[in-house]
Amino acid sequence: AAPTQLVVSGPSHREKPGQSVPFTCTARRFFPKDITVKWLKDKAEISAQQPQITPERTNSSYNMSSTVTVMLQEDDVRSQLICEVQHPELSSPLRGMYQLRRALRVSPSIRLVSDPPSPVEVNKTVNFTCHVKRFYPGDVTVTWLENGMQMKVENISRPEESPLGLFELRSQLEVQATEEKNTSVFTCRVVHDAQAPSDTNTTLWIIDPAR
Repeated sequence: AAPTQLVVSGPSHREKPGQSVPFTCTARRFFPKDITVKWLKDKAEISAQQPQITPERTNSSYNMSSTVTVMLQEDDVRSQLICEVQHPELSSPLRGMYQLRRALRVSPSIRLVSDPPSPVEVNKTVNFTCHVKRFYPGDVTVTWLENGMQMKVENISRPEESPLGLFELRSQLEVQATEEKNTSVFTCRVVHDAQAPSDTNTTLWIIDPAR
């Protein structure tokens, strides 16, 4: 009997680039026992542990499990793992696939820019822009705080996908530099993929506010 459908499984939650993550390929109910397994990442072959072959309890066939460990990278959002099995009863190899983006979380880089930069003249309009770059998946929320209090901000762009498959967005905040806002701290708070918030702060300085 030829092996039935291959199942390739990965981690139960997303992992960061630089983590070594196991992936498993299983095939069931084949006979005879001879089976060969090959793993590829995109088109390049990668080495795996020896497959575990165990007899099926109910009938005279076998099950196979093969595990490979992959160190995830940022650009794996565009990569796939392929488990390829050959068996005497198969006329062509059987393939199972796993899109590595399902296992990957790339945290954003965050940069907060003030235009014009502090210190500014009193009553000038200041534009703060929060650049949130190179993240995956695209699930992100941005909020602004002034001295720790949440502000109402409309100007938040939608995440855009780059050619690499990572996302980026920007959020803008317009502030009137009135005297009482001197030394106010503005925070861009980013929550990515339900992780802990990441805060980036800037302080508004006003030139000689007492004059």
